[in-house]
Amino acid sequence: MIKLIIFDFDGTLVDSREVSIMIYNQVAQKYNLRKIENIETLLNLSLLERFKTLKIPLLKVPLLVSEITKRYKDSLTKITMFTGIRELLIELKRRGYQLAIISSNSESNIREYFHQNQLDIFGTIMNSTNIMGKEKAIKKLLTSHKLNPHEVIYVGDEIRDIKACQKIGIKIICVDWGYDSIEMLKMNHPDYSVSSVNEILSILPENI
Repeated sequence: MIKLIIFDFDGTLVDSREVSIMIYNQVAQKYNLRKIENIETLLNLSLLERFKTLKIPLLKVPLLVSEITKRYKDSLTKITMFTGIRELLIELKRRGYQLAIISSNSESNIREYFHQNQLDIFGTIMNSTNIMGKEKAIKKLLTSHKLNPHEVIYVGDEIRDIKACQKIGIKIICVDWGYDSIEMLKMNHPDYSVSSVNEILSILPENI
């Protein structure tokens, strides 16, 4: 029985694409990197392929992530939840699930966002320090909650989410409204792929 649902934040719960591109381009200009001009050209690329296309040295990635995260805080009011997400989270909580977030974004940014939107509904919010994968963060969360992989499900929008879940043995629901194209996601064999909030609810029944 599923007890805990782990969500990604950007691209899964909130539509932060335009803000993220704006902030990235500001940082790219500062460090003389290639700016994002057409996001559609990146959607079918892996994370490493995106770094290569944008000519981002891997050694600079932690610095860029840190600076982008700091600037993100000033743009929280420009970010909106995807349609139906607020209602989804409230309903899942009512159904008896524990809710958590693992994100490359900072815990403080995410908590402040939900505080501003009067939706303090997540018990645990964790930052994944490894931009390439979240398996360590997921394992840490399972250990702290004393849960087995079959008691957890993940909801995300990126290939790296799928790979992390497959390594650990937890099921994943991939949404088609996020950062990676649904075609790329399906090629990596998620347990479920959905195009609406209602489909998530149909996968997760009453748990009370």
